[in-house]
Amino acid sequence: MICGIGIDLVENGRLEKIIEKWGIKFLNRVFSAGEIKYCGKHIQSSIHYGARFAAKESFLKALGIGLGMGVKLSDIEVIHDKNGKPVLALCGGAKVQIEKRKITKIHLSLTHTKKYATAVVLLEKK
Repeated sequence: MICGIGIDLVENGRLEKIIEKWGIKFLNRVFSAGEIKYCGKHIQSSIHYGARFAAKESFLKALGIGLGMGVKLSDIEVIHDKNGKPVLALCGGAKVQIEKRKITKIHLSLTHTKKYATAVVLLEKK
């Protein structure tokens, strides 16, 4: 049974300006070490950061909560499964919310262009 859906759109240029202004301080606050490593190896890293930021926001929307409601963006990490498909790895408050709500499956889809990045998260429980 579907119990939540979230979507988010990020302007990559806006995110790039935030990264230029705040640098590693911003990156460490929002992204995991693995996400920073993955995005940093791409020429246009802001596109990949944008997709991951959109995934984090989409996850919160699927839960029906916002920032400051018990889940930090750094509790939500985009990783890849053995086939290269993006999936969410959760810890801290994000993991607590999933367990509390008895969510059994999290679906994630990412897409990006030079200007925009989008993510959709769908939550299921039995």
